[in-house]
This record gives sequence, structure tokens and C-alpha cells, in this order.
Amino acid sequence: MEKSESTKIDVVETNKEKKGKAPLLGTAAPAIAAAVAHDGHAKGGAKRGIAIFDLILRLAAFASALGATVAMATTEETLPFFTQFFQFEASYDDLPAFTFFVVGMGIVVAYLVLSVPFSIVCIVRPYAVVPRLLLIIFDTVIIALATGAAGSSAAIVYLAHNGNQDANWLAICQQFGDFCQRASGAVVASFVTVVLLILMVVLSASALRRH
Repeated sequence: MEKSESTKIDVVETNKEKKGKAPLLGTAAPAIAAAVAHDGHAKGGAKRGIAIFDLILRLAAFASALGATVAMATTEETLPFFTQFFQFEASYDDLPAFTFFVVGMGIVVAYLVLSVPFSIVCIVRPYAVVPRLLLIIFDTVIIALATGAAGSSAAIVYLAHNGNQDANWLAICQQFGDFCQRASGAVVASFVTVVLLILMVVLSASALRRH
């Protein structure tokens, strides 16, 4: 009997088949790299846009806080009539809440000036984490200070306009109209500052989340 011999069949790729596969591998890698690079540029552009908007809000908050501080610090009025022993005068430093307002909002103004360079760093380096984290922390602290100053002064302005019969607090705005008007404007500007600061914290948190 004859022994059966196993035969090996070698499948040899032709040059055409090899050439057909090579372009697929050659074009896939650059396409993937281009997609990754495009995604990185898109994220970087979004972060840079957020940083630019943060800088604009920071400058607007600085302007409103400065206006509130100056308006309250120059709030005073003297009535044209007086007696032999009394002169009717109202000034912001007569009320501790208004004094706290001027000091607190002055600190807010100084902080916003010092925070501008950090905001610019976030524009130049959109992927930087430390500057954004520092801005979130200090912005939150400043929000608490500005809210306290605005809230306490708003209560005094309300009493100056309406008075309180239970506490025998008379409404003085009928006599000191200019005083109350300037104080009210300063309080409104301070609340605008608080809103802008909150928006800045939200933007910084959004940028960190995208990271």
C-alpha cells in the first residue's frame, strides 16, 4: 500500500494584494492623528473663549464695584436749615453698615485688580488648572464678602425709605433725598457685582469640568 503524503499549500500574496493593503494602513494613521488634533484644538478654543469671557466679566465687575464704593464713600447731605444747637447732616460713616460696605467693596475692587493677571494666564494657557482653581476659591470668598456688604446696606436703605414703627425708626429719605438716592444706587451696583462674580465662578467651574 502506498503511504499518503500530506501536501502543504502555501498561499502567497501577490504584489497587487500587498499594495492594496498598504495604502489602507498608511492613510488610517494620519486620519486618526488629524481627528485627535482637531478635537484638542476645539477644546482649547472653547477654554480660551471661556477665559476671554471671564476677563470681560471681571472688568465689568471691577467697574460696578468701584462705582458702588465711590458712590457710597461720597454719600452725605446737609440740610439747608439748622438750629442754634443742631445741624442736620447725614453721612455714610454715621451708619456702621455703610462703613462696612465701603471697606468690603474696597477689598472687592482691590481683589478684582489683582485677579486680572490670573485671568490673562488662563487665556494664554487654556489648559492650566491651578490659575482657574485659585480663581474659583478666591472668587467664592469675595462673593461672600460682597453679598454681606450689599445685604446689610440694603436693609439700612430699606429702613431709610420706609422706616419701622415698631422700632421707632423714622423714614429719613423724605428729608435726605440725595443721601438715600446715592446709597440706593451704590447698593444696586454692589448686587450687580455679586451677580457677575457668580457668573465668573460658574465659568471657571465649567472650564475645569471640560478639562
